[in-house]
Amino acid sequence: MTQIDLKETMNAISDVIANRPLPLRQFDQIFMKAGDMVMQSEFVAQWADDKRLCFIGDGDGISICTAVLKHREIYGYGPREVMVLDFDERIVNSVKRIADREGIDGLDARLYNVIDPLPDDLGEFDCFYTNPPWGQYNEGRSVNAFVGRGMEAISNVGEGLIVIAGDLELAWSAKVLANVQRNAADHGFFVGRMQPNLHLYHLDDAPELRSCNLVIQSLPETRKTRDSQPIVDPKKLEDFYGRSQAPRVRYVRDMQPMDYNKAADSSYALINLEVKK
Repeated sequence: MTQIDLKETMNAISDVIANRPLPLRQFDQIFMKAGDMVMQSEFVAQWADDKRLCFIGDGDGISICTAVLKHREIYGYGPREVMVLDFDERIVNSVKRIADREGIDGLDARLYNVIDPLPDDLGEFDCFYTNPPWGQYNEGRSVNAFVGRGMEAISNVGEGLIVIAGDLELAWSAKVLANVQRNAADHGFFVGRMQPNLHLYHLDDAPELRSCNLVIQSLPETRKTRDSQPIVDPKKLEDFYGRSQAPRVRYVRDMQPMDYNKAADSSYALINLEVKK
C-alpha cells in the first residue's frame, strides 16, 4: 500500500460515512467498517487510476471515497470518472450530495435496478466495481447478476472488481466463489488477482465473516455490442437477497433526504425542562 496521510484519509472517510444512509438488511445491505474502507479505497484508487469506473450498486460508499480522496489531493491518483448505479435513491442522493458539496465534476449516480436493462444512454466504462448480495442461498446467482451488468457496462473489455464473501472454510462461500469464477470464464474473463479474507462488516449475526477482492480481466478480442436485457427467469431471482427474498421492489425512494451531518428530525424527540413558577 502506498504511504498516505492517515489522518486526512480517515477524516475524508468519516465525511463519507456521516453522509451514508443506514443499511436496509432486507436487501442484504451490509456496510464495510471504516478501517477496511480506508484500505479498500486506496486499492480501488490505484486499480482504477485515470479510468472510467462504473459501480453496480455501492452502499459502502467506496465510489465517493475514491473521488473525494483524489479531489482533496490526499491521493495523487484515482478514477477520472465515477458513475454509481443503485436502486436505492438514498444512496444515489448521497453520491450527488457529496459531488455537489465538494464540487466533483466526475462523480455522479443514477437510479437503476439490476434486474432491468442498462440505460440506453449510459456511456462506456473501462472497469466496474460491485459488492452485491453475496448469494449464500442462491449459489451466487445474485452475484453473477451484478457482475453481468458490470460486464455490459464495459462492453466485455477491461476489468471488474467483485467483492464477495471470502471465507473459504465456509462451504457456501467457496461454492459461490467457484460459480462466480466459472461464470466469468464463460463470458471471456479470467481471474487476475484475488485477496481473500480481507474486509469486515457491521454484521451482527456473523461479525467475523470477511469478504475478498476478486479482480477479473477480459481476454483479448472479447468486445461485444451492448445488448442489455431484463432478468425475467424466476430461477435467477430466487433467494436473490437471502432465503426466500426474491426481488419485489424496483426502487427504494428517499422520503426524507438528509441534511449533511445532521440528524433527521424524525430520529429523536425532545423532552423539555420543567419550568418552576
